Amino acid sequence: MNPRSDAVILRCADATVRLSPGNGGRISGLTVAGHDLLVDGDEYGSFPMVPWCGRLRDGVLRHAGREYEFPCDAPPHALHGLGWTAGWTAAALTDTAAELSFDLGAPWPFGGTVTQRIAIDAHGLDLELTISPAAVDFPAQAGWHPWFRRTLSAGDPPLRLDFTPAWQELRGDDYLPTGDRVPPRPGPWDDCFGMPDGVDATLTWPGRLQLRITSPVRWIVVYDQLPQGICVEPQSGPPDGLNTTPQIVTQDAPLRVRSRWDWRLLG
Repeated sequence: MNPRSDAVILRCADATVRLSPGNGGRISGLTVAGHDLLVDGDEYGSFPMVPWCGRLRDGVLRHAGREYEFPCDAPPHALHGLGWTAGWTAAALTDTAAELSFDLGAPWPFGGTVTQRIAIDAHGLDLELTISPAAVDFPAQAGWHPWFRRTLSAGDPPLRLDFTPAWQELRGDDYLPTGDRVPPRPGPWDDCFGMPDGVDATLTWPGRLQLRITSPVRWIVVYDQLPQGICVEPQSGPPDGLNTTPQIVTQDAPLRVRSRWDWRLLG
């Protein structure tokens, strides 16, 4: 699907957000004071990860004594959940806010609904994801996978990422956490880090703009191994967390995660 064919535009002050509900419910563009912050393209921008984040080992969910299999789109694992390749429905639109929804269906065996809210103001974005079960309780995760440009203009110094995690999840040869935690190591990264007081990361495009990402969630994945951009991903659990650190979603306790992106111009 052409991600621009169903575009929803939000605007406030000198910032514009372009949403593509039909292409994974993603933020396909974010422009601040004329600067495009996100990598452009059908697979990029910033997309929600639901009902799991990152890699699910061997595409298998083990829950309540049963195994459920999902397509291994990043062999040998299943990647980023089911929402990022699905069509979402847009509703509750205003000039500065939108609500997108996605019904969890096959191959997800439990049903349920995901709601995503995006709101822009003069200084940043508020993001929220809510996973609600239909009838049966189930484990779930939620988070965001933004691709940030390395430079905002030709010849600029590259993007700098600053964050202070408490630990790094030791990664095995299969790119999944081993269960051990180690002191944070220098990049390059395709790694998950723990921030028990909540995610707090700052991205700086020198002389141009600074963006601070905060969230109450305790994990952040950083991926910086491709030239297209750098991914800084707040999420409610580590990769394969559906199996290793499951958070059970019930009708009385849906999973709700939030993130705030604050920006300021430099220079």
